[in-house]
Amino acid sequence: MNELTQTLKTIHRKKDFYSGNVQLDTYLQKQANQDIKRKLSACFVLIHEDTNTIKGFYTLASNSVPQDWIPSKIKQKLPKAYSSIPTILLGRLAVDISFQKQGIGKLLLIDALRRCHQISKSLGSFAVVVDPIDNQADQFYNKYGFIKLPDSGKRFLPMNTINQLFQ
Repeated sequence: MNELTQTLKTIHRKKDFYSGNVQLDTYLQKQANQDIKRKLSACFVLIHEDTNTIKGFYTLASNSVPQDWIPSKIKQKLPKAYSSIPTILLGRLAVDISFQKQGIGKLLLIDALRRCHQISKSLGSFAVVVDPIDNQADQFYNKYGFIKLPDSGKRFLPMNTINQLFQ
């Protein structure tokens, strides 16, 4: 299977990436490589093959959320012995302004969920969690079925739901 994205490398033109969100741009340009080296996150990029221009990127990291944050309808199915529930954090997702409004955000999200689905086959993970950076991001994740975690501002998509997408 051909991969849509690849891991961030030095050949990729990070300094040219501009999404319109300073926080996300600065992360990619100045922090992403350090996080990768420290094994704090993995960064995946969609590039323009001819120029190594980054069209968009996302990061994944292991994570957990307090069981108290899980909505009661879902929490009742979980063992009470777990005070926190293992998840995968989709930490950042951004598209360069030159490529916005072309469905690339959706492609990156699907690619991230596919990776998380694969990871969950060998590492326990109940859900994918996102922490939307702003209202626009919150609406984006809501559109794709991410459930709001009460009192946290975060959203999650249960791995059982993701598994159905890739069967």
